[in-house]
Amino acid sequence: MIITVNFSFAQKQRKRKVDTVYVYEKVVIYDTVYLMKPVKFKQNDLLFSDLKVEETKFVRNIYKEELEKQRAINRARNRKIRTFHYGFEAGIGLKNSSWAKELSNQPQVGENLGIWFSKDIINPNLSLQLSANIYHWDSTFDLNANKEETYLDGFYFSQDNQPLLFQRFNNKHFEYALQLKLFYEWKNIRPFAGFLVNRNTYKMQFLVPENGVLDKLDDFKSNQTNIGFSVGVQYRLFRRILLTLDYQQYQMNNISLKNSSFDFDIFKTNNTFAERKINFGISYSISKP
Repeated sequence: MIITVNFSFAQKQRKRKVDTVYVYEKVVIYDTVYLMKPVKFKQNDLLFSDLKVEETKFVRNIYKEELEKQRAINRARNRKIRTFHYGFEAGIGLKNSSWAKELSNQPQVGENLGIWFSKDIINPNLSLQLSANIYHWDSTFDLNANKEETYLDGFYFSQDNQPLLFQRFNNKHFEYALQLKLFYEWKNIRPFAGFLVNRNTYKMQFLVPENGVLDKLDDFKSNQTNIGFSVGVQYRLFRRILLTLDYQQYQMNNISLKNSSFDFDIFKTNNTFAERKINFGISYSISKP
């Protein structure tokens, strides 16, 4: 009896237990694939033209117009930049005066400084230049009546008969020149020709009367304007630096030495002399060439 009871209890306990059941679902999707045999294609010497990409007429014209516009702007800008130039120059030179041959046959040595302005005309190779220079020429003779006898020694008389006693004279002087030159540039060579206007300031010293007594030193100066010409050549050594060689010649008509207080002229009237110069200089362009 004991065994039977225990079994029954065991059966009874086992039935009360609840188990969990999991169900898994697997979904399988199939697709249809069709297999086709490739079609055999035989090329029988077929010819295909080359591929070309062509712009329409409208697009091409716009491009050309814009290109021409930019070229015109660049040409105008370059022309505007290059049309006007300016700079300065310095140099040395030799000068001969026909009126001083009797006193000295040696050429005068001098130096000069100047400024210039130029403008391109017609094309960039042709330009017109205006320059202003000041020259200083050393003396080749010195006539001093206080140190030695000279052929100018003695008394002279003005138009109103006032006495003048010669003291000193030499050809050391300043010269002021204005030149207008036409340049043509070929590669680095720039030949030119032009005309000039200049003024020399020669001085002669006399002892003049003051209050009836001959005891005052006074200067008699030349003051006439001379006209001449110049020719030469420049070489562009660097972009802004040019070497210049030029020849100048002008006539001195009716040269005279004047003083505002005395009506007197030691030179004969209606005289004509010539002066000739050779100059070598360096020119520097401040503006961009």
